[in-house]
Amino acid sequence: MFLFFIGFLEVEWIDIMDVFLVSLLLYQVYRLLKGSVAIKIFLGVLLVYTFYLLVKVSGMHLLQRILGQFIGVGVIAAFILFQQEIRKFLMLIGKTTNFSPGAMLKELISKKEVQVEEQFNMNAIIESANILSASKTGALVVFAKTSELKFYAESGDILDASISKRLLIAVFQKYSPLHDGAVIIANNRIKAARCILPVSENEDIPAHFGLRHRAAIGITEVTDCVVLVVSEETGNTSLVYNGKIFSIMAKSELKVKLRIFLSDDMNAITLLEEKESAKQSALPPDVA
Repeated sequence: MFLFFIGFLEVEWIDIMDVFLVSLLLYQVYRLLKGSVAIKIFLGVLLVYTFYLLVKVSGMHLLQRILGQFIGVGVIAAFILFQQEIRKFLMLIGKTTNFSPGAMLKELISKKEVQVEEQFNMNAIIESANILSASKTGALVVFAKTSELKFYAESGDILDASISKRLLIAVFQKYSPLHDGAVIIANNRIKAARCILPVSENEDIPAHFGLRHRAAIGITEVTDCVVLVVSEETGNTSLVYNGKIFSIMAKSELKVKLRIFLSDDMNAITLLEEKESAKQSALPPDVA
């Protein structure tokens, strides 16, 4: 079983298999958490554990004891912090979807990572939003970016349809069985409708924003998506990005702002945030 030496270490086949399986596990955990706030917590925990291993190898006994106490309760803390992600992870294993051995091995040994640039049928989206706004039909459209939001898509009805103005309008009609919830768009496809989104618990959200706006803020707080909201009460259209609402005052603004948020143009986004803050401070509190 012995292969070669690295310094004073004997490398065996079992060591290579061990490193391979750990790398595979970390890669799948990263894919699971990518695009959410949990990825930052996971990286922080990983750094602490790496530091603990270095301390242990170096023979720093006092620091090792202190970090050892932290690591000892780390499993319980992980279950508390990542309870939703762990549940989703176990569900994925049970469904044997993207975690099948063949699929994982194929993705891991590929020579380069395939990066797909998401494109959206902007004209159909803009036209449908304008029609829904004019008729005061409430709508909630989520644009996925780095993550396809598969877990939120699975909470609704999977469509996997081409982006169409007529389809979007039909989904959000008041008597449609799919109107109650959000539509998720990813990879230039309408992935699902009637999806359930997490509602923001931010106490600073103005009272005139209802559940639809709070759900839009909630999903952008935990992922990097962009959300289009049409108010059912006023017909006003707005975009939500990174937990912040940007109102659309003219039809021409929607396409411009949507492109900025989807392309992550940080200079333009900073300018929009400053303008939105000034605009909100000038509005009376009862303006929806």
